[in-house]
Amino acid sequence: MRLATGIVFLGFAVTALAQPTDADQPGRRATRGVRGSVAAGSDLAVEAGMQLFHSGGNAVDAGVATMFAASVAEFSHFGFGGEAPILIRTRDGKVVSIAGVGTMPKLATADFFRKRRLRPGEVFVIEPHGLSGIIPVAGIMPALVPGMVEAGLVALREYGTRSFSEVIAPALALAAGMPLEEDDRSAIGMSRQFFLLWPTSLRTFLPHARLPRVGDLFRQPDLARTLRLMAEAESKALAAGATRAAAIDAVHDAFYKGETARKIDEFSRANEGLLRYEDMAAFHLQPEAPVSTTYRGYTVCKSGFWSQGPVMIQMLNILEGMNVGALGLNTANYIHTVTEAMKLAFADRDTYYGDPAFVHVPAARLLSREYAAERRKDIAAKASQVFRPGVVDGAPARHPSEADTARTRITDALMAGDTTCVNAVDSSGMMFSATPSGASLPAVIAGDTGVALSHRAQSFYLVPGHPNELAGGKRPRVTLSPTLVVREGRPIAAFSTPGGDNQDQALLQMFLDIVEFGMNAQQAVEAPRFESRHLVSSFDNHAMNPGELILDDRIPPAVFSALEARGHKLERNTRWNGGAAPVMIRLLPSGTIEAGADPYSYRNARAW
Repeated sequence: MRLATGIVFLGFAVTALAQPTDADQPGRRATRGVRGSVAAGSDLAVEAGMQLFHSGGNAVDAGVATMFAASVAEFSHFGFGGEAPILIRTRDGKVVSIAGVGTMPKLATADFFRKRRLRPGEVFVIEPHGLSGIIPVAGIMPALVPGMVEAGLVALREYGTRSFSEVIAPALALAAGMPLEEDDRSAIGMSRQFFLLWPTSLRTFLPHARLPRVGDLFRQPDLARTLRLMAEAESKALAAGATRAAAIDAVHDAFYKGETARKIDEFSRANEGLLRYEDMAAFHLQPEAPVSTTYRGYTVCKSGFWSQGPVMIQMLNILEGMNVGALGLNTANYIHTVTEAMKLAFADRDTYYGDPAFVHVPAARLLSREYAAERRKDIAAKASQVFRPGVVDGAPARHPSEADTARTRITDALMAGDTTCVNAVDSSGMMFSATPSGASLPAVIAGDTGVALSHRAQSFYLVPGHPNELAGGKRPRVTLSPTLVVREGRPIAAFSTPGGDNQDQALLQMFLDIVEFGMNAQQAVEAPRFESRHLVSSFDNHAMNPGELILDDRIPPAVFSALEARGHKLERNTRWNGGAAPVMIRLLPSGTIEAGADPYSYRNARAW
């Protein structure tokens, strides 16, 4: 995907490029407007955000409305009890992060899960006699405090303009009845055996004891009732004279300290879960500073070390000194160089990252230019087959591959399938980027609240002493990784994607597609990508595939052969199964807002 020499998009310099061929043309064109844009995981979610734009809301109002609607409409990928890290660029140019990831119940300990045997319905495949030393993938045991709700409320209170009742209205309408989409129907079908273990989930997703058809009206009356209780709390607070901010805080209390929290506690106790009312009531978020770096004058902002976001910062720092644009898009030299930089950064992620509220993360060292220069020297002509965390405080820490813990090879069945994406930009320069996830099917519905519980605890490690070791009250190091780009304070781009460990690999390549190769938003989300599995999976039993690299089958066979000769263990996938499903919105110097969405994963983008 190349554009004519000399064209400048969004202020990015364009490398000398050839005219595009028919094969390079995107599956659809970018969408453009001047007032606002939403790009997200489904038509229904995008429509919710656009409704807020049309009623006068800003990008945060639209983004939060989209996110809440997605938790109802995209239950195959994301539910109301899930997570949602958020990045926001405010109208005055400040970028803030909201850590929308819940905490592990305080009753939980790593030792409890090391000794506990898995039960039916807690992993995809259970071996004879059960396994010990693995955190469940499904069921009630891996449930965290719901983080998405509080993240959305904080974003709305601090940076939005509309009421909770206004932004939740589209989600409430969807909960009352919506046409069932293909992904959701497929997820229900694949989860039927799981639902037999959880009657509340069976009642929610198979209310008539049969698999619904695509296009059938699907209703979630229990969740609708919970949403109405939250909206009523705001209305009562406003009627009593509360400010807008205080009324939104009343919504928080209705969910985290009211009837819903008590019902979640009751359900958890009755089913031998660990989540308690006290965990819910103690959960509060505040905006925090993102981590960032500059690359060719552009500032890239990511979530903190409780996420994998800083891994993109590390990769960019390594690559900036290598003139990767001159290597040529998706040539063997380009793919090899970027992949080897990925391996180094992910080795650091898997070794050093964890919840900064619980552990010391050597952030200054990991994100420094000096450290990146040292790591750059470790890129060789041949593909590395070993995990190589960098030297911090005089010696490298112990990588999880050296620990005696249960693990297996990464397969597609172990890759995260429960994530969506939400981005919104308005004409004032406000930007909203989120990666909502968790509480997807197969999910446990907490009693009659309609709230699907998360299973994010699986992203913890059970390695003693590791920064990401499970502990009560702690956040797991998640893969969820929204992205904002600014230049000298000016808004440039917002983008995010599902994909688990592949998220920041795909986001890095999209960023380079624009900066180094002059693509527009739609071209960048559709371009062929590659994915390294030379890492510790963040899911299930933390599998590892040293040296494995997956190429989009649009990458030429000659490149495949050249990479194989360098020692990469190669596999292929198609654009329909690319391991990511991104969206991107850019704000052009002209004031035009340009958006792109991956058509091969049925993402959606609209602009006004």
